[in-house]
Amino acid sequence: MARKALLVCGILSSLLYVTSDVLGAMRYQGYSYRSQTISELCAIGAPTRLVLLPFYITYDVLVIAFGLGVWASAGEKRALRFAASLLVGYGVIGFVWPFAPMHQREVLAMGGGTLTDPMHIILACVTVLLILFTIGFGATAFRKQIRVYSIGTFVILVVFGALTALDGPRLAANLPTPLMGVNERINVFGYMLWVVVLAITLLRVREITASDDFGGSIDSR
Repeated sequence: MARKALLVCGILSSLLYVTSDVLGAMRYQGYSYRSQTISELCAIGAPTRLVLLPFYITYDVLVIAFGLGVWASAGEKRALRFAASLLVGYGVIGFVWPFAPMHQREVLAMGGGTLTDPMHIILACVTVLLILFTIGFGATAFRKQIRVYSIGTFVILVVFGALTALDGPRLAANLPTPLMGVNERINVFGYMLWVVVLAITLLRVREITASDDFGGSIDSR
């Protein structure tokens, strides 16, 4: 029961993150869900920053709990243990985000950025790598259907992550970024959905078999 409760935290974490994003956009007058990034909801000076911080802290706690649940479900599957460790690391790094917020576009365009802005970019890069490696290791432990889905998610994250990054200089210059918000949310929500699928898959597992470190399959019995 404890293992299942921890796995449910993965589902709750994704639901909480998506909910906080929608609520934040609704409370931020003039905010464009289509063209602005999620980070701008918590940027220095944003009216939703203090409102959303408790949501994100709770999200990080849920992610860490989920990582522990994945570890408890891994059995002898080393690949799944790696994925679990990366999930915990991802959750722990999440606690650093409040100390590395970006500035609003107008401030960046006027040269008003500070040390927190490059720190924000570094954290984003580390987070992306953790997510991609988590999906990569997680995919190797499953049967063909989940593996194919994970590969598809991986590709989506790379493509739309790259599209989001290409708009970075335009954001810093306070130039139009018509689809930056859409591209980033496809990227982020794609990962959130993968977490939900992983959690549901592991909730159905009673026994995990492993023929070697990375091969074999996860069986639901």
